[in-house]
Amino acid sequence: MFKTILLPIDQSRVSIATAAKAVEIAKVHKSRIILLSVLQDAESENNSHESVMSLLNQTKEKLCQSGIESDVLKKEGKPAFVICDVADELNIDLILMGTRGMNLEGNNESIAALVIQLAPCPVLIVP
Repeated sequence: MFKTILLPIDQSRVSIATAAKAVEIAKVHKSRIILLSVLQDAESENNSHESVMSLLNQTKEKLCQSGIESDVLKKEGKPAFVICDVADELNIDLILMGTRGMNLEGNNESIAALVIQLAPCPVLIVP
């Protein structure tokens, strides 16, 4: 049912729980997981790039150890819009993300709420 799952991650604790749920679902559906990190403009100018790449690679390694095929993407822009654009471009079957991460969009609306409104596919929110 869910051939490809998009897992947007950041450096928050919520991402760890979300990754565990993604592994659970991917095993049941024999899914491939696309790990996505979206850097906003201010983040791309500091050391966030290195820490995000480290997090993506660590998560990919954990998925591999669990027997889950995965790919890594790093993009820049407004997270909710980038997440939905990537989901559309890659024909993602499910976006799986946490209720809240480190970042809010400029209008204090959560990224998860915006993704739910804009997503081209089902969205599973992990508390």
